Amino acid sequence: MFPADLKYTKDHEWLKPAADGTALVGITSYAQDALGDVVFVDLPEVGATFGQGEEFGTVESVKTVSELNLPAAGEVLEVNETLADHPEAVNEDPFGRGWMVKIKLTGDLAGLLDAPAYEALVSAESH
Repeated sequence: MFPADLKYTKDHEWLKPAADGTALVGITSYAQDALGDVVFVDLPEVGATFGQGEEFGTVESVKTVSELNLPAAGEVLEVNETLADHPEAVNEDPFGRGWMVKIKLTGDLAGLLDAPAYEALVSAESH
């Protein structure tokens, strides 16, 4: 249900680390489902730096506006410009085309969940 190569937060963000010390960040399928139809994504400027758990943007749906918190400390290398015109990509492909930022990791991945632990968290929340 949740990709095994990703790390997850309790706030339903995911992080996909790469061998070069970078990582892609987005929200999980569970999060986009809870939000409903995403209509706007507010992302930071390239070069911005954030600590682990700090707010780096917001995602707005027809229901609510939710904070996006960075799963690990890092510097923003790239933002997914496609989301400006096609925020629905977050709903359609949250683990693929719906990624939000690419960061250079400056901290460790302490406290992040693996796929089985995240699945257990979601299962507990939805019952």
